[in-house]
Amino acid sequence: MTTAAPVTLPALPYAENALEPVISAHTMSFHYGKHHRAYVDNLNKLIAGTELAGATLGEIVAASAGKADRAGIFNNAAQVWNHTFYWNSLRPKGGGEPPASLKQKMEAAFGSVEACKKELANAAVTQFGSGWAWLVLDGGKLKVAKTGNAETPLTQGLKPLLTVDVWEHAYYLDYQNKRADYVAAVLEKLANWEFAAANMG
Repeated sequence: MTTAAPVTLPALPYAENALEPVISAHTMSFHYGKHHRAYVDNLNKLIAGTELAGATLGEIVAASAGKADRAGIFNNAAQVWNHTFYWNSLRPKGGGEPPASLKQKMEAAFGSVEACKKELANAAVTQFGSGWAWLVLDGGKLKVAKTGNAETPLTQGLKPLLTVDVWEHAYYLDYQNKRADYVAAVLEKLANWEFAAANMG
């Protein structure tokens, strides 16, 4: 009898200290090494022996979304997906000018790159409690969205391009209660606009 391959913790796309000084290696060791890993471990325990064992992460998220009896599975699966997407939304020496294809979409939807970043920052800062701010494609148009807890645009028919994690564990060791400072620093210095542009597909 073969056992289904478990969901695995993907490798970070850079070293744990690569995002310093914006996000410290200390924060990364907890956020990636403990929180993200715990979601992976919990998910594997929850799906073991079910028909979801061996399914892809996207399939697990889709199959458990909105189902009260699968809330634990959804929360852990969506958080694995969201975190993996977040690590790729950041890069050392990020920020700066977005690629032309994304810049054009930002200008069309928001008037300017700065206005787009301002709306994304506002969504991140005003998300009550834990959650995420997203740059998404809705049909062919760029929009900013925010989701609480483990929720993800994937289940809302939106195409995620970039995200900012605003759970307290993402920033509290470095910024304490200054969420706005963390969000501003991420967007100015770490945002991986190339990743966002590639996701437009």
